[in-house]
Amino acid sequence: MATRDIVFIALFAALMAVLGAFPPLMIPALGIPITAQSMGPMLMGGILGARRGVLSMLLFLALVAIGLPLLSGGRGGLAPFVGPWSGFIYGWVAASLVIGWLTERFWTRLSFPAAFAIAVLGGIGVIYAVGVPWYSAMSGMGLREAFIGSAVAFIPGDLIKAGVAAAVIVAVRRAYPLIAPRRARSA
Repeated sequence: MATRDIVFIALFAALMAVLGAFPPLMIPALGIPITAQSMGPMLMGGILGARRGVLSMLLFLALVAIGLPLLSGGRGGLAPFVGPWSGFIYGWVAASLVIGWLTERFWTRLSFPAAFAIAVLGGIGVIYAVGVPWYSAMSGMGLREAFIGSAVAFIPGDLIKAGVAAAVIVAVRRAYPLIAPRRARSA
């Protein structure tokens, strides 16, 4: 792995931490925050590609696991990895992979609509596909109730985050083509 790749991986892990520093918007009925951090996997995969995006997310999660308070609200340690909401954290890894893989395939012709569709598919679809069943299993709810209780209220905000991420991904593609995932650069 090149030094440049290591720098990008560390930089995007730090970006994920910064996204957690934005004040969360609390939904009192649910007791959980709407945070900017769910935009991190969209940016990691969309800018770094699948391999570096996943490695960046794994680095971030390792830092959280050793106790650094990098999650929204200053949370860290192992507790966030075992609760009913932790499936969404695991979904971040899968989302980085899917978004990165799709972005690599469309890099040379990536437009805002394509980047938005990729961010929605990976950053909402994949994260919810991992998080909702986990929430269902941990809470004892059926999948439908778990989806309503854990995801529906977040969809509008996640769509906005996907739009912001898509705009950033396309801008980076145009301005800094050297950041492109290796597979996309060689295509």
